[in-house]
Amino acid sequence: MQTNNLKRHPAWLIFWISFGCLGGIALALVAGNYFSHISWLIAALALLCVVFMNRSRKIIILAIAAGLILGLWRGSVTILSEQAYEAYIGERVVLQGTVAEDTAFSTDGDQRVKLKNIQIENQSVNGTVWVSTSDNTEIKRSDTVVFSGLLSEGFGSFAAVMFRADLKQILQVEHADIAREVRDWFADGVRKVIPEPEASLGIGYLTGQHSTLPEDLDNNLKLLGLTHIVVASGYNLTILVRFARRAFARISKYLATLVTSLLVFSFVLVTGFSPSMSRAALITGLSLAAWYFGRRIHPIILLGFAAAVTAMLNPAYIWGDIGWYLSFTAFAGVIIVSPLLLHYFWGKIKKVNPIHQVFLETLSAQIMTAPLIAYIFNQYSALALPANLLILLFIPLTMLLTFFAGSFSLAFGTLTIFGWPANALLSYMTTVVDKLAILPIALAETDFSLAAMIASYCAILVFIIYIWRRTRHDFLGSPSVVE
Repeated sequence: MQTNNLKRHPAWLIFWISFGCLGGIALALVAGNYFSHISWLIAALALLCVVFMNRSRKIIILAIAAGLILGLWRGSVTILSEQAYEAYIGERVVLQGTVAEDTAFSTDGDQRVKLKNIQIENQSVNGTVWVSTSDNTEIKRSDTVVFSGLLSEGFGSFAAVMFRADLKQILQVEHADIAREVRDWFADGVRKVIPEPEASLGIGYLTGQHSTLPEDLDNNLKLLGLTHIVVASGYNLTILVRFARRAFARISKYLATLVTSLLVFSFVLVTGFSPSMSRAALITGLSLAAWYFGRRIHPIILLGFAAAVTAMLNPAYIWGDIGWYLSFTAFAGVIIVSPLLLHYFWGKIKKVNPIHQVFLETLSAQIMTAPLIAYIFNQYSALALPANLLILLFIPLTMLLTFFAGSFSLAFGTLTIFGWPANALLSYMTTVVDKLAILPIALAETDFSLAAMIASYCAILVFIIYIWRRTRHDFLGSPSVVE
């Protein structure tokens, strides 16, 4: 098939539509609510019909235009719906909401809460709100909480924020979050046979819960660029999915797909719908469906489509959610940069050495996220790569041993012997983190401007194109996320 026809294939048209959607949502910040009328949605849908009924050379322009209008409409609707906050900004209000994720504690002891399903003075408003409070009362995910305080303009993906709020009430509905209850029940079993901080680290690997990590260990993980291994992310999910798929594929492809899909669904329920988890679940689901039907999805199409879907669900991701950007840039490194480097240095090999794979995937993720991290946080870790290499290879086995430790503890009692194997590996990991974090070169500060970040990503793009032209790598022949 000719290249021009390939570029007009429905899959590539979806990519160009996704590209337009992302651009439209970004431009909505400038356009405001101008495109919020339903007529713009109708116009976008009409263009989409034309796009998929036509195969002319110029159809790509229409595909981008359709996506652009769709993105502008979605962004404008979101902006319009969040204008209700303007009446309350700068005022002391009573705010009620549902806790969206596990809470976290800052270095000064404040508890940080992300709320959804917001009501201000008993009036429902859209969007999410970030709240900090000095009250140390335990607040759990899915609790309904009531705060009072001064409402301020939001930042990042939050429509509004409330600093040092007074916690007025916690409404805990029984079994409102069964997945969280099961997670906490299992975590209690792990802690009976594995001491801290190793127990919290192992639970973080299995469930993505990092709010219970001791502050010093949590800070060291962040310093060394290892936070991704203990938060709900694609790395944890990929390990579980690959293990389940390979185990059940020996019986039948249908059973492997069914069990793995249920595993993905359960894992997302346990961890919650964070930006990184939403991206990971969507991409894993698409890859699993493609594997079942014997198809391949080009990583660029997969990346663009997943970004567009998550952004259409929550346009605020594009407007300032650093976690969303880090998740997608890291994933771009894993599925685009890593295969190119592997092909460039080792040629077309069918079976990848695990050490080579971990090294290249980690290096590629570091390359793609480093400019953004340097710009946002004005720092970088020179030890991030070696720290990842020393730990990532052992995480699958550690997850398995931690699962067995918790299961045996719940089934047979608190015999610490059940936790010895997992504790040995977890102790090794905490030792590595502690020793590397105290080295002088562990963290370096830098003054990285926006122009420098853009120039860095342009240079990375040129590098990717150069490597691809040298290797002519077939991305459709690379292993997928679930393989």
